[in-house]
Amino acid sequence: MNAALNVGLMVPINNTTFEGELLAWLPAGSTCTTLRIPRGKDLLTAATLPAYKAQALALAARFAGPDIDVMAYGCTAAGFISGPAGDAQLARELAAITGKPVVTTARSMVRALQESKAKDIALVTPYMDAVNEQLKAFLTDGGIRVRRFNSFYAASVDELGRIRSDAVARLARETMDDDCDALFIACAQLPTRAILDELGQEFGRTVLSSNWATTREVVRARRLQTA
Repeated sequence: MNAALNVGLMVPINNTTFEGELLAWLPAGSTCTTLRIPRGKDLLTAATLPAYKAQALALAARFAGPDIDVMAYGCTAAGFISGPAGDAQLARELAAITGKPVVTTARSMVRALQESKAKDIALVTPYMDAVNEQLKAFLTDGGIRVRRFNSFYAASVDELGRIRSDAVARLARETMDDDCDALFIACAQLPTRAILDELGQEFGRTVLSSNWATTREVVRARRLQTA
């Protein structure tokens, strides 16, 4: 089934990557309406998450109309900081507000890795230590162990926004090893569409990213909705 669909995407205000990659991976003719959640220059923390979540819930009502098929919550770090239970709770709240199926990037990542049968992975992120640890815990809850790890350690959204796909590919090559079943590139801001296939062929293993995994779940959610 390759029917076009209309996605409501919610991302941090600084995200310049996800919408373009989502549309490139979705079936031809699909559309994306993007809502951007306000935030400061600093990256998300447990202390700033409640206010960020409140803004997301307030904005979500705009996706309640008939022109949206599926909602994607593309705030990766927010999902990790919330933890599996908190991420699932937010998805339920967003679904109640919008009346739509809701896909979160954090959960999409775990599901994609589980279905690839990956148990030991290499992980590339842009995050600082606190979020990296929460991300690893999120994966551990899903039965996935991080065997190799690297980060850009971006300290602000400006630093994050300057990371290009060639730098992501370079860090992926520095991180991946033969003892890993797969490599995952986390964060919806990191550009990955141009490099996933090349890296997968080079490593001879599964290479996934936040944006790819979310797009896959969006398409699946629509199929389930129309089945």
